[in-house]
Amino acid sequence: MKTNRRKFITTAIAGGLAASLPLGTSAKKMGSAVETLHATSLHNLSLLDEILKQPVFKKELFSSSVIIETLELLRYKNSFLCRVRSKDGAEGISVGHSGQLRTLYPIFTNLLQPFFLNKDALELDLILEKVYIYSLNFRLSGMALGVPLATIEFAILDMMGRIAGKPIGQLIGDIYHPEVAVYQATEYREKPVEESMELIKRDVAEYNAKALKIKVGGLMFGTTDMNAVGPAGRTEIIIPLVRKTFGDDMVLYADSNGFYSVEEAIRVGKLLEEYHFQFFEEPVPFDWYEETKQVADALTIPVAGGEQEYSLHGFRWLIANNGLEIVQPDCFYFGGMIRAMKVAKMAQAFGKKCTPHMTGGDLGFLYMMHFVSALPNALPYHEFKGFKTDVVFDCKTSPLQSVNGLVKVPTGPGLGVDIDPEFIKKHQII
Repeated sequence: MKTNRRKFITTAIAGGLAASLPLGTSAKKMGSAVETLHATSLHNLSLLDEILKQPVFKKELFSSSVIIETLELLRYKNSFLCRVRSKDGAEGISVGHSGQLRTLYPIFTNLLQPFFLNKDALELDLILEKVYIYSLNFRLSGMALGVPLATIEFAILDMMGRIAGKPIGQLIGDIYHPEVAVYQATEYREKPVEESMELIKRDVAEYNAKALKIKVGGLMFGTTDMNAVGPAGRTEIIIPLVRKTFGDDMVLYADSNGFYSVEEAIRVGKLLEEYHFQFFEEPVPFDWYEETKQVADALTIPVAGGEQEYSLHGFRWLIANNGLEIVQPDCFYFGGMIRAMKVAKMAQAFGKKCTPHMTGGDLGFLYMMHFVSALPNALPYHEFKGFKTDVVFDCKTSPLQSVNGLVKVPTGPGLGVDIDPEFIKKHQII
């Protein structure tokens, strides 16, 4: 016998709701509560669907079509550049994610590059939607498709910014943040607490950061010892120690990279609340949507997430159902700034904040800054892992230095930097 899906879902909701209602609640009242919950969820999802239909790219800035004539991926060792040219001779260039493209570049050349040729760049919103259908690309997910796609989008945005004479932020929104306040993102969870603290203090001092994110939980420990669950007691020691070391004025965040079960995440979350941390990132595995919501419901500290999320509808569910209070799309992993801005707009509609996850290395810090510059619902601080890069470039409109934890966003056209021609010449077309 076939089961009606809607009836099944409603029954499941009712079961969970019944457990939370007082004993003696009548079936009529419970049914009414389920109907209200169902109606609210449908209303929320409908609202977010309307937001997803709205274009992000401001094609009204352009008076005529910009037809993409060539799209190239260039490589020098493990450095990747994307170069796009229009039929009118305009050019844009982006710096790819070297850590990922060394594996993923065939997806760029085989599954993405052909689709963009002869397309009008003014229709970038639609192109980025339709490319998921082309060659059944939707069968890929996460970084496999997101990183090559973002590399292409960044190059097109650079070209379009140069045509319009505007920085990337003005192509995808209005400029709300000409300077970006950064938080120092640290790693070191595999090291002893004492060594970790010395490294954390070094990093904070180097960029004079006013906000800091630490790692909690064990993550990769289980790969060497299959029975390992993380260094015993480390999280319980480092949380109060970081607060004591940096004082009450330091803004603190914590990230478990999806390490915990629901029960452990709630326990650690309450410890973070005790020491006044301001968000708890990925408390459980990223695709555990219901479990993420369970943690969020049990804590007062805002739950953040989205670094690994690859689906607009995944974010849609988490926002509509209050699974996340802070969304963190990664502009590289998620397939570019336009898709990430759609996530930010959905969050804004529900009074939630956005701060992007920042990919380290190459020019990830620049793409992060341009995205944040156009965020109306940005957090006060944003992820930062330093200015270290092997890319040789010049920026005339920003020193690209952290001054009291603030970095000026370049205001030149496109990405706002000029990559050294000699550096580009080292690269060969794939």
